[in-house]
Amino acid sequence: MRYDLIKYEQASTDLTAKEKIGQLFMPAAFVNDSEEEIVSLEELIATHYIGGICFFHSRASAATNFEGKKKVIKNENSYDTLKLLIKRYQKAAKHPLLIAIDAEWGLAMRIENTPQYPYAITLGALPKNEGHLIFEVGKNIAKDCKSAGIHWNLSPVVDVNNNPNNPVIGYRSFGEDRNLVTGKALQFIKGTQSEGVLTSIKHFPGHGDTATDSHLGLPLINKSRKELDKNELFPFKEIIDQGIDSVMVGHLSVPALSDGKETPSSISKEIIKGVLRSELGFEGVVISDALNMHAVAKNYPEKGELEWLAFDAGNDILCFAEHTKEGISKILENALPDQIEESFERVWRLKEKAFEGGNEVTTLTQPDSLNRRISEKCITLQKGTSSNLAEFTKSEFTAISNIEPSKTIFFKHLRDQLEFDVETLPNADTFRNKNLLVALFPPQVKPNNLFGFNPEDLKILNRLLAVNKVTLYLFGNPYMLNHIEYSQAETVVLAYQNFEVFQKTASNHFLGRVESSGKLSVKTNLI
Repeated sequence: MRYDLIKYEQASTDLTAKEKIGQLFMPAAFVNDSEEEIVSLEELIATHYIGGICFFHSRASAATNFEGKKKVIKNENSYDTLKLLIKRYQKAAKHPLLIAIDAEWGLAMRIENTPQYPYAITLGALPKNEGHLIFEVGKNIAKDCKSAGIHWNLSPVVDVNNNPNNPVIGYRSFGEDRNLVTGKALQFIKGTQSEGVLTSIKHFPGHGDTATDSHLGLPLINKSRKELDKNELFPFKEIIDQGIDSVMVGHLSVPALSDGKETPSSISKEIIKGVLRSELGFEGVVISDALNMHAVAKNYPEKGELEWLAFDAGNDILCFAEHTKEGISKILENALPDQIEESFERVWRLKEKAFEGGNEVTTLTQPDSLNRRISEKCITLQKGTSSNLAEFTKSEFTAISNIEPSKTIFFKHLRDQLEFDVETLPNADTFRNKNLLVALFPPQVKPNNLFGFNPEDLKILNRLLAVNKVTLYLFGNPYMLNHIEYSQAETVVLAYQNFEVFQKTASNHFLGRVESSGKLSVKTNLI
């Protein structure tokens, strides 16, 4: 659906200072809200001239449910609900809303039963000459955004992840090499831009080397300016030089960039106005990371204070502002007219770009074909040789998994070609001097609590590795390798995702029908 937006020159004259400030606010919208909550947001949009909204799954999603006490609501019709809500909220707005979402690996990041594409760490394993596949991922995700009425995908992540214990970035990063991250992020951006959808690089000045989740606390990056220039800041500088719609500033304490102060980067003038604007020369829209995150929110109990500090530091858009009314009042009371106008113009120009038009999309993409091609190019022979694998394939072996082996696509596909016994990991503790084909499916993608594994199961796995000839296929976060003695395995293969097409590709790799051309984009402890 098309929405008419007046030009900036007219808007600058027609809108009051309060209306202009309202355009800088992007509160959260939730697909699974109650009617009462929906009406409340409609009133907020209409009354305070809100400029945009950012969609999340539910109020129990990761960004808001810090303690994990709220039950996550499942909604089989999330996509249709999303489209209806966007129409309702647009109808409530005096000026068309800029609709945003985090869709790093597709709408599925926030919306059930929508296309899901591989995580960034998976795309990071693709050979350099397969960048067109990342372009296609960005393009397809952009199409899905457009089909729903979304203008702005708040991605990609350009954090260089060099901390295996990072609780919040990790698999969301393309890898730990700055050039790899930059190159692959640019492919994603170009694919997204080809469909006329806006992008944002995040989380400035770099969230890769932290062991603290900024949803819960304030990460400290205690590196020198030289170190930051060499690594964390590098992708931002390179991509800014090539042109980008916006930069999202994270909630990070980086004293080397803020005159020794431990002020969160999202409210630091030294970092936003100094480093990002003056030094890196960024002239586009600066958007804050979600202002409800505990890294900042818990330290500013006075309603509106955090919103004012974020704006005054240089953020043009205040994402997930929880105190919109009070924030608008604080900015109206304290900000200079030129300060308001500068941010308003940036935001309105961005909205003009978003509403320029382009081809309409009414249906969701079908990810399987692209995901299959990615799976075939990213599969990684981390340890061992093709000859080792070919020899093992011809042997008599037992298949083992941490989940019911007979339910895995990987083993199901193999059993169409080969005969072998299957067993679950806990029941395999007594195996000695056997050939074992192990398929690992980490229960979680994040590193906390051993990626969701039972510690006893990992002890059993390590004992099996020590006394058997093991071929290991990992369908999950490769950082999982840090928790097992995988150097004792004969062969280790990284399949990265547990999608059906990835499991089928892995089985074809085991059978020698797919060559391994991927390369792990992060380091693990043992190899």
